[in-house]
Amino acid sequence: VQLQAFGGGLVQAGDSLRLSCAPSGRLFGNYDMGWFRQAPGKEREFVAAIRWSGDFTYYTDSVKGRFTISRDKRNYTVYLQMNSLKPEDTAVYYCAAHRGILSTVRLTSSYDFWGQGTQVTVSS
Repeated sequence: VQLQAFGGGLVQAGDSLRLSCAPSGRLFGNYDMGWFRQAPGKEREFVAAIRWSGDFTYYTDSVKGRFTISRDKRNYTVYLQMNSLKPEDTAVYYCAAHRGILSTVRLTSSYDFWGQGTQVTVSS
């Protein structure tokens, strides 16, 4: 089982970044996919998730209207498009795979597989 996240970097406030996560084919077709982030000294928090079918998406309030999660069936990749980035978005971002009940999609503990993180730093 592999999850790899890509696309982090150092940007200025107001800029955009797109994170990519390429799970193995078995995960992509059967698992919801989520993005989480962890800032220094803070707990890992939910950012966004997309159902395995692609039909539903979920966001934490602080990123609604700025971030968009999507999945591309052609290349088995999940994306997190991040626009209007703010310094408070600075964190290590992780992608993860979830197969629990829908109501748990925002819970870190409900995810089965995790990728390595990618650092996003937003300067003011």
